[in-house]
Amino acid sequence: AVRGARTVDARVPVSILNLAWHRLEWPAVDWFSGPVDVVQSMHPLLLPARAAAQFVMIHDLYFLDRPDQTRGEIRRDYPALAARHACRAAGVIVPSQYTKALIEERLGLPPDRVTVCSPGAPAWPARDAPAVPGPILFVGTIEPRKNVKGLLRAYAALVRQDPDTPDLVLAGRAVTDPGFEPTVDGVDVARRVRRLGYVDDAQRLALYRAASMLVLPSFDEGFGLPVLEAMTLGVPVVAARRGSLPEVLGGAGILIDPDDHEGIASAMRTVLTDAATRRRMTEAGLLRARAYSWDVAARALYEGYAAALPGRNAA
Repeated sequence: AVRGARTVDARVPVSILNLAWHRLEWPAVDWFSGPVDVVQSMHPLLLPARAAAQFVMIHDLYFLDRPDQTRGEIRRDYPALAARHACRAAGVIVPSQYTKALIEERLGLPPDRVTVCSPGAPAWPARDAPAVPGPILFVGTIEPRKNVKGLLRAYAALVRQDPDTPDLVLAGRAVTDPGFEPTVDGVDVARRVRRLGYVDDAQRLALYRAASMLVLPSFDEGFGLPVLEAMTLGVPVVAARRGSLPEVLGGAGILIDPDDHEGIASAMRTVLTDAATRRRMTEAGLLRARAYSWDVAARALYEGYAAALPGRNAA
């Protein structure tokens, strides 16, 4: 809990409230909360407010590039409204420099209206490396953007070359039907791929501690929190050369082309077989993770809010 914070539960169904907020811009959120200086939406659309400065959070613009791979209100509302709401907002909060540049270029916002507020590293101590190669780990929602099918093809190629390859563990809820097949490119992976669904914080930490590596071959990421979590513990990371992942990884892991499943397989093989590379990735990841602090994030967010308030009060 945040010291001094107060929780307000208006008991309104989320689906109804979001439809009213997005399409009618009603009711004002401060009707529920009382007077406030700042209203922060955790998604790209404004929360209506009577007098508060309104901020939105934009993680990425994948919903503009591939609306066919989204669903629900993201498909219904975000492509039509996000640009307009961002321009009206007192400020836009983003998790990475990559997303900031994207917002400025594609939505036309000036740099001083976009605040980078990257998440901090978790307070997890570095692990002792597993005595034997642990599972290959994927953490994230199971959806087309995450390129799980490409990961499965890469894993099948790895198993074809080395039958002793560790299991592949997929941790995360499925937001679309993943269409998993027991055989991938002629390789039987049914008993080698473990699909766990949603995992809580304790389960996720245990998975990282046991893993030989984290693989995140996404087509796009606004930040890529699993990369930071893995580096914090010293887990080697293989990630796509797309979106914010090169920025977050900062040279501490192996970057791959998400469309090249043979290249992904080669990178995973390197981590499994090259002890010197594993040590280098572990040490570089631990160092890189220290660059991400919740204190720095909180300061950036506060400064972004504070910069908007004088203009609002003078209006």
